[in-house]
Amino acid sequence: MEDNPVYKRRSHGEPSRLPLTDCDAIPRKRRTLGLQKDALLWWYSASKDSTRDHHDTSQYLSPLFTSTADLQLRFLCPSDLDQVKDLCKEWFPIQYPEAWYRDITSDPRFYSLAAVYQSKLVGLLIAEVKQSDAINKEDKGILDGRMYSNCTVGYILSLGVCSSFRRQGVASLLLDSFLNHVTQSENQICKAIYLHVLTMNSAAIRFYEKHYFRLHSFLPYYYSVDGKCKDGFTYVLYINGGHPPWGLLYPFLKKILKYRFIY
Repeated sequence: MEDNPVYKRRSHGEPSRLPLTDCDAIPRKRRTLGLQKDALLWWYSASKDSTRDHHDTSQYLSPLFTSTADLQLRFLCPSDLDQVKDLCKEWFPIQYPEAWYRDITSDPRFYSLAAVYQSKLVGLLIAEVKQSDAINKEDKGILDGRMYSNCTVGYILSLGVCSSFRRQGVASLLLDSFLNHVTQSENQICKAIYLHVLTMNSAAIRFYEKHYFRLHSFLPYYYSVDGKCKDGFTYVLYINGGHPPWGLLYPFLKKILKYRFIY
């Protein structure tokens, strides 16, 4: 199975770096640490009549933004913690533990990428790369363990963009940068990228399907949002020659071959 050609065309290279700060003390190579299902792909817009308390992030709005060429990409660092926390509280309808913020802003095993405009964070992608045998039980069917026992997979924990910067290519820029990273020659053992998303998050689903992610499985009662259980989906993008387990296709291939030889 050939890789999707779109990721051979798109290449943004390594994230450009801002002027020297304490961020540069963080290694560029992002190996990642396993995390449970607290990832939530959700572009959440706060409203005036919302019952949630959100931090005011109007400071991130800028009507002057016209192109992703005006953005800089860099990895998160410890000094970003408070700003990241404010953004996540506005974007996502779940509460991350304090340790999670410390990890994604300081642990080099996370691929924590920020889009920066006029010194403000306007978009974030948090991902990890882990061994295929470390995939959680509900997602074990992504790869055939017998065929890909020594391979890795990428897991997108979170992806969000400030409201005034959405639909302008910021999320695509962040995603393409991560995809470019995991398809480099030294990362050819990474065979799939997967993520979880709420079933009712149609905006995120359309975004990922546009970028060639495909629905893999339905996860009933996977999330807890405001004390209520919500269903989720697992979406997968196969890269570097990876493909779904043959067992998922075998019953259909068997029927096709049977009728082919009969007729």
